[in-house]
Amino acid sequence: MSDNTHKVNLLDFSHEAMKEWFASLGEPAFRATQVIKWLHQMGVDDVAQMTNLSKSLRAFLQEQTEIRAPELVMEQQSADGTCKWVLRLADGNAIETVFIPEEDRGTLCVSSQVGCALDCTFCSTARQGFNRNLTVAEIIGQLWIAKRTLQKDPKAGRAVTNVVMMGMGEPLLNFEPVVAALRLMLDDNAYGLSRRRVTVSTSGVLPAMERLAATLDVALAVSLHAPNDELRNRLVPLNRKYPIKDLLAACQSFLDKKDTQRKHITWEYVMLDGVNDTEQHARELAILLQDIPSKINLIPFNPFPDTRYKRSSNNRIYRFRDILQESGYTVMTRKTRGDDIDAACGQLAGEVNDRSRRELHFARIEQGH
Repeated sequence: MSDNTHKVNLLDFSHEAMKEWFASLGEPAFRATQVIKWLHQMGVDDVAQMTNLSKSLRAFLQEQTEIRAPELVMEQQSADGTCKWVLRLADGNAIETVFIPEEDRGTLCVSSQVGCALDCTFCSTARQGFNRNLTVAEIIGQLWIAKRTLQKDPKAGRAVTNVVMMGMGEPLLNFEPVVAALRLMLDDNAYGLSRRRVTVSTSGVLPAMERLAATLDVALAVSLHAPNDELRNRLVPLNRKYPIKDLLAACQSFLDKKDTQRKHITWEYVMLDGVNDTEQHARELAILLQDIPSKINLIPFNPFPDTRYKRSSNNRIYRFRDILQESGYTVMTRKTRGDDIDAACGQLAGEVNDRSRRELHFARIEQGH
């Protein structure tokens, strides 16, 4: 096997970065556009296929560059049609990517980190610990692989129309690579996704939320999970650094900087039996969000081994929903997808060479309850 460690990975470039790279080689900017189209519109994995490049440029690229996405090592398909792909990285870690087909869309759930640097207590990914951030190639490579894989599927109409940065990791703690990958998703020369169909989900990393608002026009989802600081401190420890009052102000600022007609925040709220799902919690949440244009996504908890939490009953979820709807909110109750293959929200784990010793941390938490 040849040594590719010195080669430039073409999937690591945003469109602008590739223009700059070609300019450094004395090549015109349109060469970058040609290569971006070959890579992302047509999904080629061999420079030799880029027939509108000169032979000399192709020869140079074949010698100096590579097209290397994560390796697809396992595919699982749920009874409901959800697909989970396990992708092996060059360093031996593995991440998970999920595709959720529906009648009117196909949503790809993309990971941004190997594991997660946060420690939300109800999330399987958090239990796995944290190793490192993903590169641009490893992030956009998930969409690159999904598109190529789905195109080979005999079932008509299966395509990625929506991307949610809701896989493994906190996207805004890996800001630059995530933004570069998002730019490719939105680029008409690459994947050409609509801005309203690309969503970044965050637990509330406030400085990065401000940067994102100033940098890119995409949809924002916030993992809230509690209507007050006392409870959210337990469920989402990041809240101790960025409490709810500051989070709400940052969300309003995010909306104020939008130049589109999308004027709402999507709030993710995992329903935990006896923890955050009472009628009082629902009324408290309705008051909390009353000044911010909001959609609320209620997510039935998806269990994983050794968790102390349980899923709220359907009756509790429906009553919670009804209280919010009576207060004027648009409320979505997420249909659990892919839980039979551990592909549902909060279940993604991959294989993480944990550098954070997270299991010991959670063991201490469990002993304290």
